[in-house]
Amino acid sequence: MLDFHLIKALHSAAGPATLDVHLAIRPGEFVALYGPSGAGKTTLLRLLAGLTRPEAGYLRAGEQVWYDDKRRVWLPPAHRSIGFVFQDYALFPNMTVQQNLAFALPRQQNQAIVPELLTLTGLEALAHRYPSQLSGGQQQRVALARALARRPRLLLLDEPLAAVDYPTRQHLQQALRHAHHEFNLTTILVSHDPAEVHALADRVIELDLGRVRQDGPPTLLPTPTSISITQATIVKILPGNQARVRLASDGSTLLITLPNDGYPYQPGQLLTLRPSAWEVCPPVDNKL
Repeated sequence: MLDFHLIKALHSAAGPATLDVHLAIRPGEFVALYGPSGAGKTTLLRLLAGLTRPEAGYLRAGEQVWYDDKRRVWLPPAHRSIGFVFQDYALFPNMTVQQNLAFALPRQQNQAIVPELLTLTGLEALAHRYPSQLSGGQQQRVALARALARRPRLLLLDEPLAAVDYPTRQHLQQALRHAHHEFNLTTILVSHDPAEVHALADRVIELDLGRVRQDGPPTLLPTPTSISITQATIVKILPGNQARVRLASDGSTLLITLPNDGYPYQPGQLLTLRPSAWEVCPPVDNKL
């Protein structure tokens, strides 16, 4: 059981606020922290990890006290059984995939877990590549594998899929769920995406200005079918990372720029386009 009451001043675009969150999270839960920017989601994750100090409160993980302001207890991050996946992956650029994983292990720990992690995350063929030689999705899988290297009790994920394309996001969601069950983890995910919350979480905690607004099943949030998206099929791949796609809604075609992520896009593949991510440009040769 992860039981905590944490208090910390917030500074966001909405103005000063105070994070004041009291929660209990059961072993094995997959919890999503959801809410607008500045709500305190990442701050709460960093407080749990020990990367930021609270101003008051307590934090207990089972029988172990990680923080208690009244008893003046503070357990450094290295002594907390956690794995943390950052937004920017935070991989060592001068180390191969395999070396990044091995470096995360305590010296006395058996290195046999490294090939196990490579297999779990589908990185066997990339073991000797450097981060600069990997796509965003591949780097994220390395970051996930490294976070699992010490077999943590608690896995903390700070928007781990925000920077990858839709097909890669689906694959990584499957990898996350598999790792969650395979390693018997308690997992806490920060996300802005209701569809991602529905796909991954058993429980969603919605934060707003540092307070818990809702706490319950993912059905509290809009269902993925109500989220504004458009599906399209790739008709033709063009030079310059361009593609002609046909919209499922009315059969019309658009010229789009595909993500430069190394993914092997092919005609016939289905894409999901979020209108919020569209940018309408001036016509070229009378074409949009």
